[in-house]
Amino acid sequence: MRIKVERKSITDIPCDLLVVNLFEDAEIPSGSCAAVNKVLDGLIVKLMKEGEISGKSERVTLIHTHDKIPAKRVVVVGLGKTKKFDMNAIRTAASAAIQVAKKVKAAKVCSIVHGAGTGKFNIIDAARATVEGTLIGSYEYEGIGREKDEPVFKVKEFIIVERDKIKMIDIRQGATYGEIFGRAAVRAKDLVNAPSNVVTPNYLANYARDNARKVGVKCDVFDITEIKKMGLEALWNVARGSEEREKLIVMRWNGGKRGDKEVIGLIGKGVTFDSGGISLKGSKNLWEMKTDMAGGAAVIEIMIAAARLKVKRNIVAVVPATENMPDGASLKPGDVIGSLSGKTIEIISTDAEGRLILADAVTYAKKLGATKLIDVATLTGGCTVALGDAASGLMGNDQKFVDEVVAASQKSGEKVWQLPLFEEYGEYLKSDVAYIQSCTETGMASPIIGGIFIEKFVEDTPWVHIDIAGTAFLRKKRTYLPRGATGVPVRTVLEYLSGV
Repeated sequence: MRIKVERKSITDIPCDLLVVNLFEDAEIPSGSCAAVNKVLDGLIVKLMKEGEISGKSERVTLIHTHDKIPAKRVVVVGLGKTKKFDMNAIRTAASAAIQVAKKVKAAKVCSIVHGAGTGKFNIIDAARATVEGTLIGSYEYEGIGREKDEPVFKVKEFIIVERDKIKMIDIRQGATYGEIFGRAAVRAKDLVNAPSNVVTPNYLANYARDNARKVGVKCDVFDITEIKKMGLEALWNVARGSEEREKLIVMRWNGGKRGDKEVIGLIGKGVTFDSGGISLKGSKNLWEMKTDMAGGAAVIEIMIAAARLKVKRNIVAVVPATENMPDGASLKPGDVIGSLSGKTIEIISTDAEGRLILADAVTYAKKLGATKLIDVATLTGGCTVALGDAASGLMGNDQKFVDEVVAASQKSGEKVWQLPLFEEYGEYLKSDVAYIQSCTETGMASPIIGGIFIEKFVEDTPWVHIDIAGTAFLRKKRTYLPRGATGVPVRTVLEYLSGV
């Protein structure tokens, strides 16, 4: 889908579908909706009185124009209540509208910027959210050889229409941001939705390297021989049971000024399939464990998008990619292993593998000069128990840093909820035979215990941990997010990095 911005009157542009909006508490249309109502001889007001058109969130009404304007059809999309209006309401409206476009096979869709008028949003933010919602809402994973009733229809052009010349620069800026943010999330969704026999550690490494090259991001990939030589013992121990060899993906973007000492380190868990290893998971919903690399996919796409945004910061990303499989050579409960940091780990459950590879990854990121760390991982089922699929768990050792990431999440619409890292929780990880246990025997407070474990390797470096176990994949549609992979937290971390 091509994203464009054109200076024209909403009532004069030819297209297959024209999108206007309406608030739930509006008694009459305003702005562009009022202009369209006028040229349609009051049809929108008439349908409002008859109860066919409503401004309720996600409510859409399709109107045929019968050649009264160049647009073949108009869709009136509800924005919900004015008091509850936010950027997610914009995304939701844009998503609902583009889904109608797909149903009626509208190749060319024109739309106003949602929320910049009565919604009183900054026009850059409103344009960005409009494009994000359009791209994410139109997403559909096509699969491999999937039998379909009919081919997936793709909208060819999405055009934001604005008559005011002064607003055009800001709208174009916002649309550019929205396209970069939205496409990054969609690309991450594709990686996570794909089967694990396709997205292997090697595939993920090649994908990162090939796409990094296109945007000027440096990418190095290390194989098992180099990983062992470098001392990432926790990573290669997790990988021991798999026929698919592990990879360490390292990406760099140097967008900061010469002499900048701050380096942001991004770490993404890249377990392309997690069986639990010797501590084998149950068979129910085991297929979803292909999504255990969602953190790694997010970090790869964040780096590519950061380059496209020309983010003025120095960033290094580390994605340890592996499978966690049972085998005669696999890591076993009760084993004691080393790590890149030199700290030893007693393995309680081989299904707590993500924190092991993250321990090596955060240590390696620090060795590469990272002065702040953000790690992203589908780390604990306990986070899903605590927060469901509505919010990611967030922890950190620096409250100012945590607050900055929370603020970014509020703008991106990807909800997070901070969990504590009280010292008392560290007692549960004390080991009689090693520096630290990998997890507790009881599973108590598992999201927090997972964070505490990683913190032991982060040490004093400012750090934020985002547990996306519940939010990486939706079993049913929610607002502008279709069923399946969500792309969380690509837009949150990009917002933090870029501050757009």
